[in-house]
Amino acid sequence: MRDAARLIESKTSIRPKVGVVLGSGLGAFADSLIRSVKIPYSEIPGLPVSTAIGHAGQLVIGTQGANGKAAVDVAVMSGRFHLYEGYTPQQVVAGIRLLGQLGVRRVVLTNAAGGINPDYAEGALVLISDHINLQGANPLVGVNNPELGPRFPDMTEAYSAGLRQIARDAAAELEIEIFEGVYAAMLGPSYETPAEIRFLKTIGADLVGMSTALETIAANQMNMEVLGISCVTNLAAGLSGRKLSHAEVLEIGRRVASTFIKLLSGILPRLDSADIA
Repeated sequence: MRDAARLIESKTSIRPKVGVVLGSGLGAFADSLIRSVKIPYSEIPGLPVSTAIGHAGQLVIGTQGANGKAAVDVAVMSGRFHLYEGYTPQQVVAGIRLLGQLGVRRVVLTNAAGGINPDYAEGALVLISDHINLQGANPLVGVNNPELGPRFPDMTEAYSAGLRQIARDAAAELEIEIFEGVYAAMLGPSYETPAEIRFLKTIGADLVGMSTALETIAANQMNMEVLGISCVTNLAAGLSGRKLSHAEVLEIGRRVASTFIKLLSGILPRLDSADIA
């Protein structure tokens, strides 16, 4: 990741402390940045190539906010890596490792998720308060590199309570309805069965998806604060009476893009300036 960081730093003078990982259908935010430099993952040493539909597969370094608005420099992963693409847990978190090497200390992990909690309608935005990792993998398995962090990182507050409060305050000021819930991470790529959704509801999950948990583990090991935001792009299997499709996920993501960008634009300057113990 040191070689990758040197390459990126040679292409831009921006040195962001805040990072964002964009999920399926949420890539419009990257296009809203100014002074941006876009670098395809294929050109960055050590990064896999994003193959999932709806993931642009590029790192975007730029500035969010201008024309009198609070501005913040940000590193945006427009697309991520998943276990279901055939990548190892270590490859899945390579982008998070790179953001840490670039100096990012706070990261916003976004995703498209299926809604299990009946309070969530399609298009709802949900702050992740905790996760249940059912992917059968952990990026810290194997030889530990102490330069990255402790062998046994604490996960009591994997998703920062302070950052969630910042997000709630920003949403209230912008009059954007926002929820909070527990995210269940599944392997995929097939969607869950109705029986699996009933199981997930029983063990306390409000949302379900195929990402985010491994990234959160790696970020916590590196002492990076995490804010997780899910966009409910469909009701989970068996809850709507309809069959699930990735096309629907992308469509709902596009539909909520303007609200999502508005929320991120309100949150990011606060993440850049807030001093949270």
